[in-house]
Amino acid sequence: MIKVVKFGGSSLASAGQFAKVKEIITADESRRYVVPSAPGRRNAKDVKVTDMLYDCYAAAEAEEDFKLKLKKIKDRYDSIINGLNLKVSLEAEFRTIAENFEKKAGLAYAASRGEYLNGILMASYLGYAFIDAAEVVFFDKNGEFDAEKTDKALAKRLKKTERAVIPGFYGAKEDGVVCTFSRGGSDITGSIVARAAGADLYENWTDVSGFLIADPNIIQDPEVIKVITYRELRELSYMGAGVLHEEAVFPVRKAGIPIHIRNTNRPEDEGTLIVENTCHHSRYTITGIAGKKGFVAVNIDKDRMNSEVGFGRKVLSAFEQNGISFEHMPSGIDTMTVFVHQEEFEGKEQQVLSAIHRLAKPDTIDLESDLALIAVVGRGMRSTRGTAGRIFSALSHANVNVKMIDQGSSELNIIIGVANHDFETAIQAVYDIFVTTQL
Repeated sequence: MIKVVKFGGSSLASAGQFAKVKEIITADESRRYVVPSAPGRRNAKDVKVTDMLYDCYAAAEAEEDFKLKLKKIKDRYDSIINGLNLKVSLEAEFRTIAENFEKKAGLAYAASRGEYLNGILMASYLGYAFIDAAEVVFFDKNGEFDAEKTDKALAKRLKKTERAVIPGFYGAKEDGVVCTFSRGGSDITGSIVARAAGADLYENWTDVSGFLIADPNIIQDPEVIKVITYRELRELSYMGAGVLHEEAVFPVRKAGIPIHIRNTNRPEDEGTLIVENTCHHSRYTITGIAGKKGFVAVNIDKDRMNSEVGFGRKVLSAFEQNGISFEHMPSGIDTMTVFVHQEEFEGKEQQVLSAIHRLAKPDTIDLESDLALIAVVGRGMRSTRGTAGRIFSALSHANVNVKMIDQGSSELNIIIGVANHDFETAIQAVYDIFVTTQL
C-alpha cells in the first residue's frame, strides 16, 4: 500500500509541530511520499513564512535593503533546525536566495522558497530523499500546469525512490523559471504526487478534524462530514468552503484515489474521506452548506424572449466581451437573470449594459447589488422529497427574503440568493432545519 501525505503550514510551523508530523509518518510504513507546505503561523500574532517572503521580495524589487527581512526568515528555519537538533545547514541556500532576489528572479520564485526550504528540512529529519518540485512538476510557456508531462516525469522518478519529500506549491517551466499554483497550492501538489505514485490514499493533514458541514465562524461547533464525494466537495469548495484547494480534486479524481482530511494535532480523530462515489448514507439529507457574499443580479426583461433563438447567447456575449464570467443564470418565459461578482462588474457595468442593449435589445434591464449566494449540497437530496420546501420554510421562519433559487438537474445542489445582510442568518436557518433538528 502507498500513501501520499501532505502537511499544511500550521502542521509545520515549529520544531514541535515537525515532531508531531514525524510521529504520524513513522506510525504507518505505507506513508512513503511527503508533501510539505511552508511554515505557517505559530500563534495568532505570527506571520506565515510565505507572507514574509513576499514582503522581503517586494523590498528587493524596490531596490531597498532586504537582508534584515531575509535574516528573520532564516531565523524561523534555524529555530526548527535547532529545536530538532538537525545536522543540516541552510546557509548556502539563503546565499543563493539573496543573489536571486538581487537579480529579480520573480515573485513566484520568492514565494516558492518557503516550501523548498521546508522540504529540505523535512527530508533531513525523516531520512528521506529530497526531490525538488522544479525538476518534476512542469508548467508550459504560458504558465499553465502540464499535467501529462508532470505525471510521466514524476512517476518515473518515484519508481526509483522508495521514500521521498517533494515540496508543494511550485514547479517550473521548461527553461527552469519557477511557477507556482494559486495560494494553497500545496494541496494540488499532493494530489499530483498521489496520482504519479499510484497511491492507494492521499492524506491531507491540516489543523481541523475534517470538512465541516458549515463555516464555524457562522455556526457554533458544526458537525464534521465523514464521507463526501468529489462532486459535492467541488461544489462546496467553489462556494467558499475551506480546508482543501478546489483544484486539488482533479488529479486524484482521474485516478480514483480517495483523499483523507486529517488533523495533525488530533490524529486520533476520524476526519473526512473524499471519494469518487459511495453507497455510504450521509447522516443528514444535506452534506454541507457554503456561500459567498458580493454578487450583482442583472435582470433582463423582453417580451417573447423564449421564442427568440440565440437570446441567451447574445446576453452572455456582452459579459464575455468584457471579461466577466457569470455564476448562475435562472430564467423565465420573458425574464433572464445573470449573477456576477460585484467587484468584477462594478468597473465595467456601463460597458456591459450597453453591450446587452446593442446585442439583445431587451425591454428593460434592472440591477440588484449586495447579494449573497448559498449552496446547499448533498447526494441525499436526490432521494429525499421536499428538500427545497424545507429550505423555503426555514428561511421564511428566519425572516429571510429569497431573491433566487436554482437547482441543477443532478439534484446535487440548490443555490439560494439572499441579501448580503441576511447571509449568516440564512446559513444558520438551513443548518438548523437539516442538522440541529435531526440530532
